[in-house]
Amino acid sequence: MDSKITNNTVTLIGEIVSGFTFNHEVYGEGFYMVDLAVQRLSDQVDVLPVLVSDRLLDVSRDYSCETIQVFGQYRSFNILKGNKRGLSLSVFAREIYFLSEDRVDATKSNSIYLKGFLCKSPKYRKTPLGREITDLLIAVNRPYGKSDYIPCIVWGRNAIYAAGFEVGSAVEITGRIQSREYQKRLEGDSVETRTAYEVSIFNINLIMG
Repeated sequence: MDSKITNNTVTLIGEIVSGFTFNHEVYGEGFYMVDLAVQRLSDQVDVLPVLVSDRLLDVSRDYSCETIQVFGQYRSFNILKGNKRGLSLSVFAREIYFLSEDRVDATKSNSIYLKGFLCKSPKYRKTPLGREITDLLIAVNRPYGKSDYIPCIVWGRNAIYAAGFEVGSAVEITGRIQSREYQKRLEGDSVETRTAYEVSIFNINLIMG
């Protein structure tokens, strides 16, 4: 992995569950999206989009049901959804290795480390069952002046702690990337099922000075 990038690191182990879809090309290098099913300890599965270069894998092949380990970064891109702009999130793969199923450790199959800045005010709330949650949006700098904007969610005591952060605060977090479905009400009475991606935070710290 590129040793220069230390503020945004991701490791995933999962099963390929889709084909490759062309995304974009840069200087003759093609980039494709593929879905990776990553097992949680709870036996739930997060299906996460991974951006892969055609120099890493033969994107004309069918790798369905193959288990891979991905090292990379979590990236965001602005996209147009109707008349509104939104964030498209995916794991940018820098290294990929094929694994046998007996080498998969669910405790190490999904990890992310981010170091960045809070770019929106924290949003503290409680679930109907009284569980405390704080939503954060963290900006993580890339080389060459760009940034990724990563939605994060933090629970319990850490939610109370993070709710007091100010915009611009420097933070570092560890956690995992998760997917969840939600219902989006459209015009009239129609409802559409969509998928949201976010980082579920295990540990969070303010960086002082």
